[in-house]
Amino acid sequence: MFTIAIVGRANVGKSTLFNKLVGKRLALVHDTPGVTRDRREAQTELGGMAVKLIDTAGIEAGAKDSLAARMTAQSMAAIAEADVCILMIDGREGVVTADEWAAGRLRPAGKPVVLVANKCEARFTRGSEAWALGFGEPIEVSAEHNIGLGDVVEALAPFAPKADAAAPDEAAKPLRLAIVGRPNVGKSSVFNRLLGSERALTGPEAGITRDAIAARWHTGGRDILLHDTAGLRKKARAAGHTLEEMSVASTLDAVRFADCVVVVIDATAAFEKQDLSIADLIEREGRAVVFAVNKFDLLEQRAGMITKLRQKLDRLLPQLAGAPLIATSALTGEGIERLLPAVLAADRAWNTRVPTATLNKFLEQALARHAPPAVSGRRIKLRYMTQPKSRPPTFALFGNQLNALPDAYLRYLVNGLRASFRLAGAPIRLLLRTGKNPFKE
Repeated sequence: MFTIAIVGRANVGKSTLFNKLVGKRLALVHDTPGVTRDRREAQTELGGMAVKLIDTAGIEAGAKDSLAARMTAQSMAAIAEADVCILMIDGREGVVTADEWAAGRLRPAGKPVVLVANKCEARFTRGSEAWALGFGEPIEVSAEHNIGLGDVVEALAPFAPKADAAAPDEAAKPLRLAIVGRPNVGKSSVFNRLLGSERALTGPEAGITRDAIAARWHTGGRDILLHDTAGLRKKARAAGHTLEEMSVASTLDAVRFADCVVVVIDATAAFEKQDLSIADLIEREGRAVVFAVNKFDLLEQRAGMITKLRQKLDRLLPQLAGAPLIATSALTGEGIERLLPAVLAADRAWNTRVPTATLNKFLEQALARHAPPAVSGRRIKLRYMTQPKSRPPTFALFGNQLNALPDAYLRYLVNGLRASFRLAGAPIRLLLRTGKNPFKE
């Protein structure tokens, strides 16, 4: 697919242009310089061309292994992947030293470059400075106000390959998988391990990832759209910080978009209150769940730890009892190969449909083992059960006085459904319906 990378120094409007060309607000946009730290991809159509757009972090000078150097490395990886690059400068400020440094990093790549001067709501009067970058006359645009975007698309067209049809396998719907957790538990490291490349920026600093980053992953004959996300902090800590609130909103959007969610927790501080809040949020959103206990290599006493953590999970999160729990170390690669099978199993559970006859046989056996209690001397009658939908598995229970069923009995039924039909990792919805049995004359 025709691939276009949008590059340049920080805060020139790369993410704004990315969003406008894609036609959706996908990339996080804020006045704070350096908001984008990873590269974000999206497929769209521009002027009849099927394209993949890549938004990048700012190309900036920095000491080796510094955050700036690692961000630049991510941008250089996008340039290497691209067929053509859009180099953006700020039309209000003109060419500055940082633009010259970015252009110097871009030239050796040997890729075609379209030079764009952004924020040109008024006439751009410093074009001669831009010529000195060596990429010809700049195209004047205002990404925020949709000015000049057609000229950009027209300039890109000559570099598009002749055959630009989408690949046949792109029509298949991928499994949408999000990786979430609180800050600094190793989400981006797990993301990179799964992909087998340094796709997301990592480091010892907490909160490096600010926006949800997606990457396509084909493995085991399955297409997966994998999302790395920003850490979810406590609401009080995020409140009042607009950029952090936007990061949280981006993560929540990724969760709502996902079919399955991998919740990464820190083995050295597992199932803290924030971990439980995140898992509960995902259950309420109705997504399949897999827990990755990361940094497992840091534990001194590892024997029996997974069993203890599973018991803790079932006790603290009964609504997700039995969800897959995988010990991992993104640093060493330990356990990473077990994550995908667990995700696929949770996805199968999430998509499960149980025939009505099978459900009612289950209900009959459940009633025989443990009958519902009586209310005011009158026993609650459970007549039959159906499954109106999956994703997540949702069951409708019909009978009389169902509003009097105690929570403990409802949990008994839900746990029975989970065990009988292999629904571990999938939230279960139980709808109570009072009415006549349509199958009874």
